[in-house]
Amino acid sequence: MKRIGLLFFLIIFSISLFAQDYSRKFTEGLNHETSQLSSNDSVLVWVFFKDKGKSLSKYYKDPKLVVSEASLERRSHVIKSGSLIDQTDLPVDKDYINQIQNLGVKIKNITKWFNGVSCYVLKSDLDKIAAFSFVKKIDFVGRYINNVKPIINKNINLQFNPFLNKNNAVTHTYDYGQSLSELEQIKVPEVQDSGYTGQGVIICLMDAGVSNLQHEVFQNIHILDQYDFVNHDSVVANQADSGDGEHGTYTLALIGGFKSGELIGPAFNATYLLAKTENTQSESSIEEDNWIAAAEWAEAKGAQVFSTSLSYRYDFTSGSGYTAQDMNGHTAIITLGAEMAVRKGVVVVNSVGNDGEKVDQNTLNAPADGDSIIAVGAVYIYNDPSGEKLYTAGQIAPFSSYGPTADGRTKPDVVAGGVDNYLPDATPGVVTGYYTGSGTSYSCPLVAGVAALILEAHPKWTPMEVRDALRKTASRNSKPDNYYGWGIINAQAAINYNRGAVSNKKNNVPDNYELAQNFPNPFNPSTTIKYEVKEGGHVTLNVYNLLGNLVATLVNENEPAGIYYVSFNSNSEKNPLPSGVYFYRLQVGDFVATKKMIIMK
Repeated sequence: MKRIGLLFFLIIFSISLFAQDYSRKFTEGLNHETSQLSSNDSVLVWVFFKDKGKSLSKYYKDPKLVVSEASLERRSHVIKSGSLIDQTDLPVDKDYINQIQNLGVKIKNITKWFNGVSCYVLKSDLDKIAAFSFVKKIDFVGRYINNVKPIINKNINLQFNPFLNKNNAVTHTYDYGQSLSELEQIKVPEVQDSGYTGQGVIICLMDAGVSNLQHEVFQNIHILDQYDFVNHDSVVANQADSGDGEHGTYTLALIGGFKSGELIGPAFNATYLLAKTENTQSESSIEEDNWIAAAEWAEAKGAQVFSTSLSYRYDFTSGSGYTAQDMNGHTAIITLGAEMAVRKGVVVVNSVGNDGEKVDQNTLNAPADGDSIIAVGAVYIYNDPSGEKLYTAGQIAPFSSYGPTADGRTKPDVVAGGVDNYLPDATPGVVTGYYTGSGTSYSCPLVAGVAALILEAHPKWTPMEVRDALRKTASRNSKPDNYYGWGIINAQAAINYNRGAVSNKKNNVPDNYELAQNFPNPFNPSTTIKYEVKEGGHVTLNVYNLLGNLVATLVNENEPAGIYYVSFNSNSEKNPLPSGVYFYRLQVGDFVATKKMIIMK
């Protein structure tokens, strides 16, 4: 009897442990999100998997099974050793997805970067999903208010608008019409006079859709592909579904529109991918899984620049979203996704937000808090026409969000004109007509367009080199702050960065030895390490754990003088590393440098 009682106790104890194990797969956020729901209520969740399944070697043998040739070419500029793809590029295991679907669960989006799916699940079914051995974690999909909603002046009489009555004599190659001032402020006409117009660069615009591609400013725009991640179809224009595309019409025109004598964007000859990620008809404007899905889609197609004029913060209505303390570069999954894109070689440009008049520790919006993300604020384009000098051209707009990040980094990175920008009529089918609008959502595409011009001039530059060129040639580069960042960008100076008097580096040979901080940091699973070699010699770059044990050798060879970027993947098949603090050490002759990095899984 005692044995039977003991056996019964062990069975009950084991069942209890099993149940507790399932509950440990739920994040604190998910528990909070579902605490007030009944068992029959549905919730949108992330389900993350432990691995990518089996038969993965074929992808490493033929990377074009998962990404395009254009993506591989772009990655080759930032990944200097090993395979150009890693586990984050491999497809999510179909069997895992099928088992989730067999529970009657509706899959919304699939993320290969984070190895999981977003899906609508009844609260009562969460334990069933957690019971699968291949499920690692379940979290809720955040819902946010889009805090970059612009101010649109649709009823303005442009002919007598004091902002736009600028003497617009054509002194450049192109006639910019009323868009001249916003481009002159950032030195775009001078660059386009030199022949740079974005030719050959692929830009992905992530927005609320584009309602009026029929407008004259889009007559010659080159669109490679488009996809609606809200309604899951191939049309980003307005339809009888969720979302209105006015906002995307404005931002696309600002970056890539062309109508001589009216409006010209910095990168009007670039190639565009259009992604609709925002559901403007929902109470909460954005669900973060749409953005992640769009980023993965665009990166695999070879996008070199992301322009995102939507950014997200706490929604007081739903009680969901990110706070000032979360703006630390490694909490918001949108920020983690943006950083992932940078590691794969994409320049990510994002509006910093329109919360500048609030009083807070910071008013940043994700993903602008990312270390490698080029966060863009807004300044006035024109002087106050009233004569009262309430503001001047180049002064920060009062709505422009400010830093620092929660971990103390300077944000925004740069600024551009975002008050009374010249915009096309977004009404579907209207071919002509213009008005003005204001917001950091309009300064962002101007900067993204300039990033494309830089890449046209320097096709092999990495995202961090583009960011550095924009920062270090901006108007306040000697004394950056948390309102202007490094200042108003200068397209001409940025393109000439690393040339002549702008830099003391010639022929890509640095003046000193240097080991830079890895980016991003913390990271999961990959990061990039930059180092500079003044004189050629034997170079070693090793990674050690806290005990001083060697865990990875990244470089061990003779290298000539130059600037190098090495990718480090903590999830290698032979030696996957757990979360924790690690050190990387560079040695070239007598020069030795060590820095700390953090793996956060």
